[in-house]
Amino acid sequence: MTRPAATPNRIASPKALAASALLLSQLLAGCQSLQIFQQPEPETIVWNSKAEDVAIHEFSLSPGQNMVGDLASITSAENDTLSDIGRHYGLGFNDIANANAGVDPWTLTAGQNVLLPLSFILPDAPRKGIVLNLANMRMFYYPKNAANSVLTYPVGIGRQGWHTPLGQTQIVAKKANPDWTVPASIQREHQAQGTPLPKVVRSGPDNPLGDYAMPLGFSGYLIHGTNKPYGIGMQVSHGCVQLYPEDIETLFGKVDIGTPVNIVHQPYLAAWRDDMLYLEAHPPLDKWDKQKKQLQKDIRKKLQQLAVAKGAEVDWGKIDRVLQRADGIATPVLAGSPDLAELKANAIPLARPEQLYGQPIPSELSDSDWAILAAIFDNETDAQKLAAMLNHQGPPIPARKIAKDGNYQVVVGPLKNRKEVKSVAQRIKQNFDMDVTTLAPRQPAKN
Repeated sequence: MTRPAATPNRIASPKALAASALLLSQLLAGCQSLQIFQQPEPETIVWNSKAEDVAIHEFSLSPGQNMVGDLASITSAENDTLSDIGRHYGLGFNDIANANAGVDPWTLTAGQNVLLPLSFILPDAPRKGIVLNLANMRMFYYPKNAANSVLTYPVGIGRQGWHTPLGQTQIVAKKANPDWTVPASIQREHQAQGTPLPKVVRSGPDNPLGDYAMPLGFSGYLIHGTNKPYGIGMQVSHGCVQLYPEDIETLFGKVDIGTPVNIVHQPYLAAWRDDMLYLEAHPPLDKWDKQKKQLQKDIRKKLQQLAVAKGAEVDWGKIDRVLQRADGIATPVLAGSPDLAELKANAIPLARPEQLYGQPIPSELSDSDWAILAAIFDNETDAQKLAAMLNHQGPPIPARKIAKDGNYQVVVGPLKNRKEVKSVAQRIKQNFDMDVTTLAPRQPAKN
């Protein structure tokens, strides 16, 4: 049973919470460790659907095929977030957030319709080994022994000032349970932030490389897992390519040393499918933002060429709208083709599984636990948002909202002891600029 919390005399500022939301990628770059969650096992996941099953990662390819997958949708449950739904269905944060514009990613309500953009136009690159498109933060792997298939995974990439490099390279090694030798530049960065790192981080839950790493021919760059999975689909790394833990495990078992890796930046993609011409648009990364007009000019030219080759006519107004949306939803752009509303209406409806893969579920609090009162809000939405953001930090901080005395409290815990309380309080102060209240155990723990 969750215990009631003490009530200090303060109400949290929604402005502070909104500012904190903009810093999510920084929250996911923390180095501390805190794992007090009920973690569902993969085999408990239920994949039943209302209509039919949809492919998520692996797709068959026929000659000349340049687009795979289908749009789908799911109805949310209470306490779901776009991050949880996205991870379960093989989507990064950028995929699912951009496709559901106007939806608060942290405060979904029960019964809310969520679009799953599970259709992908393949990058314009040789189908050999791994092709990584930085613009949509997605990897495509063409197995050497299965020329008629492609596997695709969302990735996290380098943030501003630490860009993931373009070009052709290869996998030069494979390491399970890797240690991380911290580069001097990253050591200096953390030292300046007041979060110093050791020279070597041993394998385990505190290691940002996760359980598997594959160094590239580009010196200092790797494809690896992560201990902060909710940064996938964001620019959060120091240039390396990160995958969900479950995805890197699969890829690690399939990829050989020497596999070629081609890193491209293609925000605008076009393809024919079933006599319909599609355009998929993403925002160019900041590094290429000045080239946006030229990139759009190039894709318009390509669409015109593709249409003329088949005697078809494009709808230039629709093309402009797709480029303006830049939401990653592959949309038909021929004259008279279905619009976005029709695409959404025809998305395959999937039944929500009993448990979303990896969804954080804080353990119950008891009177013998240490805890923190993080904030009090006068509305439930802001309280739910803060609790969700804490639960999805890297590493996560277990939090829940509790209704009390006409307000909504955000309570963090259970925590092990006063030392852990202090550590978590420092993280909340640093990342959210919030002062918190310690909730000491009300009774001693039972032996």
